[in-house]
Amino acid sequence: MTEREILHAKLTLETAQLAWPELERHFARGDVVKVATGVDLVDAALLIAENNAAEAQIWLADGRIARAELSDAEDWHARQPMFWAVVVAPWVLVQEVAKQPESD
Repeated sequence: MTEREILHAKLTLETAQLAWPELERHFARGDVVKVATGVDLVDAALLIAENNAAEAQIWLADGRIARAELSDAEDWHARQPMFWAVVVAPWVLVQEVAKQPESD
């Protein structure tokens, strides 16, 4: 197994579901990075963990990752969604858990 594969596995094991109240203090410190729907959360975390600045700039430019803003916090506070999260210090990467369609 390569170092990269080991790090990917470690990050995968460190993901957890969190509610907005658990992320609020991290947002207040400016440490929350949101990962777009459809982007693999662990791949984004790996990019940050490897300190790949050039690739991170591309991901930022095309919206795959972004620093959470006040408008995000207001929306999350109002809706109280659940998130998948993983810490790559000092960042907390989050991705909203997709809502499952309600069955009749």
